[in-house]
Amino acid sequence: MADREEVMILRSVIKFADWTLGTDTEPGASGPVHEIECTTCGEVSDSADERTNSEEWALGHTGRTPEHRGYRAITTSFLRVTPAPGNPYANQTGAPPRTT
Repeated sequence: MADREEVMILRSVIKFADWTLGTDTEPGASGPVHEIECTTCGEVSDSADERTNSEEWALGHTGRTPEHRGYRAITTSFLRVTPAPGNPYANQTGAPPRTT
C-alpha cells in the first residue's frame, strides 16, 4: 500500500472596499495628547490635552537643570477607520463579520 500525502489548500476571500482614515470623532474619543521629552535625560512631562502644560514643564525642567536644553515634542492623535460611501459596511454599526 503506497503512502498517501494529504495536501491542504488554504483559500481566503479578500473583499475590496473603500475606507477612510481620519481623526476619531466618535462620542467619548480623546483629542490630541501632548508630551515633551528631554533629549538629555529622557524625562517626560505628564500627558496633557493642552500643549502649554508640557511646554511649561520643559521650561521648568531647564530652570532646574540648565544644561538640559533639547526637547522632543510628542503629540498623540487618535484615528478611526470608517467605511467610505459605497462600502457595504457603511450602514452597519460595530465590527463587520469576519470571513475565512
